[in-house]
Amino acid sequence: MNYVGLDVHARQSTFHILDENGKKVATRAVHGTERTVIKELAKIKRPMSICYEASCSYGFLHDQLCAIADHVVVAHPSKLRAIFSSKRKNDRVDAAMLAKLLMLDMVPAVHVPCPDVRAWRRMITHRRSMVDDRTAIKNALRALLRTLGVEAPRSLWSKKGLAWLAGLEFDNTLDAIQRDEMVERLGTLQRAIRRVEDELNKTGRAHPGVALLMTIPGVGPRTAEAAVAYIDDPRRFRNNKTVGAYFGLVPCQDASAAKNRLGHITADGPAVVRRMLTEARPPEASGVRVAWQGIRRSPRIRAYYERIARGKDNRKKIAVVATMHYLIRVMHAMLLNGEQWRAEPARRSHAADRAA
Repeated sequence: MNYVGLDVHARQSTFHILDENGKKVATRAVHGTERTVIKELAKIKRPMSICYEASCSYGFLHDQLCAIADHVVVAHPSKLRAIFSSKRKNDRVDAAMLAKLLMLDMVPAVHVPCPDVRAWRRMITHRRSMVDDRTAIKNALRALLRTLGVEAPRSLWSKKGLAWLAGLEFDNTLDAIQRDEMVERLGTLQRAIRRVEDELNKTGRAHPGVALLMTIPGVGPRTAEAAVAYIDDPRRFRNNKTVGAYFGLVPCQDASAAKNRLGHITADGPAVVRRMLTEARPPEASGVRVAWQGIRRSPRIRAYYERIARGKDNRKKIAVVATMHYLIRVMHAMLLNGEQWRAEPARRSHAADRAA
């Protein structure tokens, strides 16, 4: 078995080969794109195992390398740095390190979804980016009106409100041109978002997990599809608790002897899912700064939130994040066992809540 450590870059890559006894066979730098590197790796004698770090093209590389190698492992970059640290770092050193960890079976591997799921994730992220752009334009339009002392109607983004905005007369032509350009971009974005959401709805309807998660109070199609796409195979998680860590919803920890300090959440993993979860809320409901639709609609979720908040204002944010953590673990459990949301009030013990 040949063990190949591959350090991939856009225009130049380096691979390091070890034999089954850990002896160096070769180290080589290849100039060119990933396709050029794949052609060179195909010349290596099989059986062969290849390891490389996850990057933006990790999915394409994985699919191509699986055709020429017996085993392909994609390494988690941050976990890799925690295992192997060196003051001397370059492409050759990195490739050699990957080959050694691969031979020792110590590579912290990442999950590689199938091409369809990767495309689904990209579309979800693309929609999120367009929504952010739309929000930026709306904020810029409101800022323009406020700068000119113009009071906008509450329903500014309705058809009637946009018609009012388009027909508004300004004293200065430059302001009018600015308004026209932003309104035009807003309309283009609205149409593009509707098109993307239509395609996402088609994909979501084809996946039973999306409809399953939508039985949770406050969870709509956008949140459900993001959770399903990024959880992908629920069996890949060692246990229910690791799901929260994957989505970055567990606190940073600094523990030493009798001291145990917990900080902000790690914010690792897909940020788009965390944003979807925090957006599942009504506007400023019940005096809570960030209140979930689920907290308002479900006695079970509300009981969990209130138990964490303890009736204290300074614990509301902590309680909301804890509820996010709770819900993503519930989503994982539902996808794992295929059960719908159970709407009975929460009367379980604390230990049962932690196990959920």
